Amino acid sequence: MRLLVTRRMTDAAERALSERFEVVFLDREQGLTPDEAGQAMRDFDAVMPTLGDRFAASAFGAGLRCKLIANFGAGYNHIDVAAAADAGIAVSNTPDAVTEATADIALTLILMTARRAGEGERLLRRGEWRGWQPTQLLGRHVTGATVGIIGMGRIGKAIARRCHFGFGMEVLFHNRSLVSALDFPARQVEGLDELLRGSDFVVIAVPGGAGTRHLIGARELALMGPGATLINIARGDVVDEAALVAALQRGSIAGAGLDVYEREPQVSPELCAMENVTLLPHLGTAAEEVRTAMAMRALNNLVAHAEGRPLPDRVG
Repeated sequence: MRLLVTRRMTDAAERALSERFEVVFLDREQGLTPDEAGQAMRDFDAVMPTLGDRFAASAFGAGLRCKLIANFGAGYNHIDVAAAADAGIAVSNTPDAVTEATADIALTLILMTARRAGEGERLLRRGEWRGWQPTQLLGRHVTGATVGIIGMGRIGKAIARRCHFGFGMEVLFHNRSLVSALDFPARQVEGLDELLRGSDFVVIAVPGGAGTRHLIGARELALMGPGATLINIARGDVVDEAALVAALQRGSIAGAGLDVYEREPQVSPELCAMENVTLLPHLGTAAEEVRTAMAMRALNNLVAHAEGRPLPDRVG
């Protein structure tokens, strides 16, 4: 089976993939355009894409050789799953491998933003620190605060556990369906508005896609209030970035911690200029063992496909 992997992987992942399949690894930083994705599906039996590869509906034309898109990552809103199904192409993802690492980044953003860690490091690196002062860089105490989590899936639950057991935070959450049998104290609120009004930290942990695009806009940001902080580790376009910039400029919210962006890798210059905003370059799963585990999870789906077995992580 001929396999295209659209980015370089860890050494361990590349060895494992190469031992099982005839693999071409693309050594590039830019994602595939829809035209390039279409050509890839004409040239290869399977494709292992990543975030940024645009498998839009227009990519699924005639003469496709590909039968599986084994996505590297849990999120797959860059793949038109319906168009893939119409073309007879299965789609899989790598859900469990990303959970703990992504939750860790959410807590990193909460702590960095609340305690002004990025601002403090920049101050020190500029050579402007004059020594300890009782009122220098006073931030927000995280312990005992209220966190509101939007989306109580695997990642949302992992974030909630860290917030409750690690920092004694009160946990609110909003989810499309009823969530029960949690192993930590948390209260599901009926509407998003209630969560936004009642949270010191609002953490977005929903899937990307048309159904969640601009879920957080000007109206929702206004409900949060001037003492609240927004954290996004989901997908960039879940937040209306222009509305977020405006809310921060007005002081409608206290700050933001972002690992994802609406027009990634482009980031609004206004966000880069704000000291009360923590910006990370999509580090959610950026640990070598995690990225290797993600590749191995994709490999499990590729092997199952090659052997004619059901895909462990089929999403379409």
